[in-house]
Amino acid sequence: MSSEPPPRPQPPTHQTSVGLLDTPRARDRSPSPLRGNVVPSPLPTRRTRTFSATVRASQGPVYKGVCKCFCRSKGHGFITPADGGPDIFLHISDVEGEYVPVEGDEVTYKMCSIPPKNEKLQAVEVVITHLAPGTKHETWSGHVISS
Repeated sequence: MSSEPPPRPQPPTHQTSVGLLDTPRARDRSPSPLRGNVVPSPLPTRRTRTFSATVRASQGPVYKGVCKCFCRSKGHGFITPADGGPDIFLHISDVEGEYVPVEGDEVTYKMCSIPPKNEKLQAVEVVITHLAPGTKHETWSGHVISS
């Protein structure tokens, strides 16, 4: 008996027929309007907002902007302010009115800070003022209309 350990199997040195194991494949990503925006965690909803934060937001000025994107299934989106500046987070619980926002809708809103650090802002009391022309809009009950 020898005291040497058994030889370890070596990885194949030849090219595999498909080539999938030799090089790591980069994942192709579809362009997303949400990419680059950071969604706050946990999501601040109307229900979890404190009464004092709600009062401060309702007493604040009304801003105008355009809906950049909104995903009904995820329950959030972003608004691009009319005066420029960074995009504002929008939660589904803060949308007033009968229509689901879509890209290009003109909106008015008030702003509220997002805890715990209160460094970022969230749109509250969001109202669609003009529906984006040439798009289909859905009501919260599921009816679809063309504008």
